[in-house]
Amino acid sequence: MFEQLGLIGCGLMGGSFALALKKAGLVKRVVGYSKSPSTTDRARQLGVIDVEAPSALLAVAGADIVLVAVPVAATEATLKAIKHLVTPQMLIMDVGSTKADVVQAARRALRDQVGSFVPAHPITGREVAGVEHADAELYYGRQVILTPTERTLTAQLLQAQEVWQAIGCRVSSMSPESHDSAFAAVSHLPHLLAFAMMNALTGQPEGDDYLSLAGPGFRDFTRIAAGEPKMWRDIMLANREELLAQSKLFQQALAQLEQAISSGNAQALEDMLTLASETRAHWRMGAQRTSKQP
Repeated sequence: MFEQLGLIGCGLMGGSFALALKKAGLVKRVVGYSKSPSTTDRARQLGVIDVEAPSALLAVAGADIVLVAVPVAATEATLKAIKHLVTPQMLIMDVGSTKADVVQAARRALRDQVGSFVPAHPITGREVAGVEHADAELYYGRQVILTPTERTLTAQLLQAQEVWQAIGCRVSSMSPESHDSAFAAVSHLPHLLAFAMMNALTGQPEGDDYLSLAGPGFRDFTRIAAGEPKMWRDIMLANREELLAQSKLFQQALAQLEQAISSGNAQALEDMLTLASETRAHWRMGAQRTSKQP
């Protein structure tokens, strides 16, 4: 059990982590800080945190585990703010959706204490933000990717694995660079496309009329476009090279479909649609099997 969680960022992700640790009996006290005092106050009222801290540094004072749950662009400034109270025994983690930039920020900010930092990416979230939506079950059954570096301390890495497993997560590890390549393809690009789809539709004179006719397929495809714009702005800019590379590959695949349609090549079009359909069906079955594993 941890004596104290220092929570920096008391929103959906940070608040849910605090509640999950409390529910599992893994922490005695949670001290929280958010840039907005009203958020920290609300987190205390909801029982997400026990004590409000006036600064990120004071949230870390006395903590043996720290979670940095801030936008990825704010990671370096946040770590710099707490550096003087970081100890070799402390476990520090983040929940950012990009990792190479976070690792570089941690190296610059924490310097000799960077070994205490274990970069983490829980594959979960919601389209709503704010501590009001914090949920102790948000992480249960979800995958968490850890991206340790050559300077990550073994004790902290093992501790991080144990913490996430204790709140019901499936934990795996990969390099920060491999993480960003993979998630540009399976997360960041889909979000970019969903945002673009909404803008393409609403930018038309008849866009509102078309939107009123949309059904479940459109709803499911564009659901993630309801994500928090500032957060996704930071993610897309942080991982811009990998995201743009995936965007080019998508454009090539779209051009092939367009060519088949333009030329009236029914067989080529059907072949490409069949490949996509069968690949999606196979992935779906695999995901269901994986989700049943303990």
